[in-house]
Amino acid sequence: MAIKFQYNKTSLQQIEKQLKMRQRTLPIIKNKETALRLEVKRCKTEVAELEAKLQQQIAGYERMYALWGEFDASLVELKDVEMDVRKIAGVRVPVLKNIRLEAKPFGIFSAPKWYFDGINLLHGLAKTAVEREFAVAKCDLLEHARRKTTQKVNLFEKVQIPGFQEAVRKIKRFMEDEENLSKSSQKILKSLQEKRREEEEQEGKEISA
Repeated sequence: MAIKFQYNKTSLQQIEKQLKMRQRTLPIIKNKETALRLEVKRCKTEVAELEAKLQQQIAGYERMYALWGEFDASLVELKDVEMDVRKIAGVRVPVLKNIRLEAKPFGIFSAPKWYFDGINLLHGLAKTAVEREFAVAKCDLLEHARRKTTQKVNLFEKVQIPGFQEAVRKIKRFMEDEENLSKSSQKILKSLQEKRREEEEQEGKEISA
């Protein structure tokens, strides 16, 4: 990264200010990255568990496949999904609060006995499927934030901080060289002035004699 600067005190102060700000911020960003990594790992485990649960429920559904032709699927309806938003490691993610499923009334005596099991199975399938979707969405948001934070850590650690440090070194070196050159010039000038004074004094003596 090319840091734009000028070889003067004002530019040096600005560069040092930018450097200190990034050096102070870097540990905070690193902590956030660590927290996000842990949350992403936890979230992926949750998604895997819900996926396994869903597959298990689907298998139960398939075992009753021959009976589903008799089942009225309209009896079970997903009425509402209540959600909230909360922050996890500084990232706003959706949180599932409640799933409202509704089973419509049916003739208890005229319908097959296994209808109750079918309704419970569909309830379970719907609930797990919605929970899984929320977990996947949460995971995607956390993973996106984790990637962005890692990019920022790398930008600060590998590009900007070294760039500002190098700029500070260059400005200080230039200013030191300029100061040394100024001191040398002053010494030379002083030496010339003294020599000229001595020559003038010598000429004055010769004229007097």
